[in-house]
Amino acid sequence: MPALIRPTGRVLGPLVFALPLLVVACSGAQPPTPPPADPGPIEVDAAREELAALAAAAQDRHLVAQYVYSQADQPDRTLVFTSANDGSWRVDVPAGALGGTVDVSMASTTDGLFQCALPSAGHAESARCVRLGDRDDAIPRRSDPRVQHPLTDWLDVLTDRRAPLAVALASAPEGVTGTCYSVDSTSASLNAPLDVGIYCYDRDGTPTGVRTQAGTLRLAAPPGPAPATVQLAGPVVADAEPLDTAAPPTPDPSDSPSAGTS
Repeated sequence: MPALIRPTGRVLGPLVFALPLLVVACSGAQPPTPPPADPGPIEVDAAREELAALAAAAQDRHLVAQYVYSQADQPDRTLVFTSANDGSWRVDVPAGALGGTVDVSMASTTDGLFQCALPSAGHAESARCVRLGDRDDAIPRRSDPRVQHPLTDWLDVLTDRRAPLAVALASAPEGVTGTCYSVDSTSASLNAPLDVGIYCYDRDGTPTGVRTQAGTLRLAAPPGPAPATVQLAGPVVADAEPLDTAAPPTPDPSDSPSAGTS
């Protein structure tokens, strides 16, 4: 009997050691894990696309429109915006210069970019204009009333899908109609491409309202037909300087001659 048991142990030994190798061989024969399913194309932000389309329509929308401009602690003003058929534009801004004492008109034509001083409390003379540069140049900051940007060059930013903007549907500010979008800048730069706020448009691209930190614009009445081109408010004066938006500094009484001096 002992002689019969020893051969059995010699046969089982190799089988016991072979089993792990067989398991490894089987597991190595399994097919590789399939790659994850294709998620498909990235969904485009619908609100961003809608706003870009309306801003593009606004660029092609030529009209004459009145807008009420409201700012905190200031009386409402009505400005007139003209977008002519040849691409020129003009915005008449009451109290737009010298601390609100002078009405101005900003205009862009084929001849350049202009600021015109209009007859008003702080400008008793007739209208005169100053050339600020070429039609696509930036308005000097000190002379920029800024209210014209949502109706003119900021439309270029809103139509640019590469602009660092975050867009979402928004409720219309009081008194404003149309479809509205909140627009924020996603850029870390201090020089944002436009003022963040709410931008509203009619279906045909008519800007119906804008609310930013600077104030609120709202369309006052249905717009009228556009002219072929805009006309400057007055003649261009070559040696004149543009007016600042800020009020001039108050003269220092100490700089005035004292009484009794010659």
